[in-house]
Amino acid sequence: MASPTSSLVHPFQVSIAQSTLDDLQTRLRLTRWPDKETVTDWSQGVPLAAIQDLCEHWQTKYDWRRCEALLNSYPQFTAAIDGVDIYFLHIRSKHENALPLVLTHGWPGSVLEFRHIIDKLVGPESDGGSPEDAFHLVVPALPGYAFSGKPTETGWDYRRTARAWATLMQYLGYADDGWVAQGGDWGAHVVASLGHQAPRGLKSVHFNSIFFEPKKEVQVPISDTKGGERAMYLEGRRDAGHRGYSLQQSTRPQTIGYGLADSPVAQAAWMYEKFRDWSHNDGNVETVFSKDEMLDTIMLYWLSNSGTSSARYYWECEFDSTAWPINIPVGVSWFGGDNSYAPKEWCERYYSNIVYWKETERGGHFAAWEVPEDFVAEIRQWRRKIR
Repeated sequence: MASPTSSLVHPFQVSIAQSTLDDLQTRLRLTRWPDKETVTDWSQGVPLAAIQDLCEHWQTKYDWRRCEALLNSYPQFTAAIDGVDIYFLHIRSKHENALPLVLTHGWPGSVLEFRHIIDKLVGPESDGGSPEDAFHLVVPALPGYAFSGKPTETGWDYRRTARAWATLMQYLGYADDGWVAQGGDWGAHVVASLGHQAPRGLKSVHFNSIFFEPKKEVQVPISDTKGGERAMYLEGRRDAGHRGYSLQQSTRPQTIGYGLADSPVAQAAWMYEKFRDWSHNDGNVETVFSKDEMLDTIMLYWLSNSGTSSARYYWECEFDSTAWPINIPVGVSWFGGDNSYAPKEWCERYYSNIVYWKETERGGHFAAWEVPEDFVAEIRQWRRKIR
């Protein structure tokens, strides 16, 4: 049985002081609201009525202690790696031969993205799987996110994060027997870097987000013309009014950080917009996520004061692409509502051994959170290709 092999790994429990929650309520109550948008849609950002409705729920109905209890129901740890304390969940299956899997979130995500898949992956019999489908899960928070430490020096991009994850898996005793990695959003960048680095024990990687440069890749024709057209269309849609957050965070994260650190409404709106824009919904984000679950993730950023440090990750990650040469087995699951896409023929230029590929109709950018059953099915199909 694998167990922490380093004295640098320590148990962790979430315990937020009541005074911190009281301060949040005071700030919400004293919010100075801006004037209403001059349009009837979301083209200027989160409508005033929408964010006021979310924040009214936050004030009167939301219960942080419920979320705190959920987090504390999982084995939580921190590990000192390269000068930063990395917070992570470590949930082992009862099946000793389960495959170790590190799951990596992105922005504006958190370890809570995986709440609906944890039990299914560690105990597959609970929903029709077999013991051979079982995983031991390691779910870290990116540096500067939630309860992970905030880097105090430059250089913490996804490549350095990937090296930290390899060290973490070594700490946990998984490097010798083999492990796999999965990620979306920034997690996909970490996974691409892991696949490129191919650290000891890493057997395969899986993406549910693919970030390429369509204007570069399209210069070489492919047979899948519809796939290329889709990638160009989605790239154009992202450019048309949806890149402001990225430009701000990748150039002046400290400036936006003052508002995110001081105003819970600013932090909430900054994230809520992306939950709505990036999930696969009919225009109403609450058909996909409940207010409570969105606020759970917003609270992780607010309570840890990580709005600025998480934004800084964009500043660090100058090369926004998962197009890295990878020779170990690769799996890709694209969920139809996501806006990050590249056709298989583009990926084959960089990933020499794609063992699993599927494009689905349901789900969006937060696939594990949005469509957990579909996501688990994809993970199991990928795993069966690498046994």
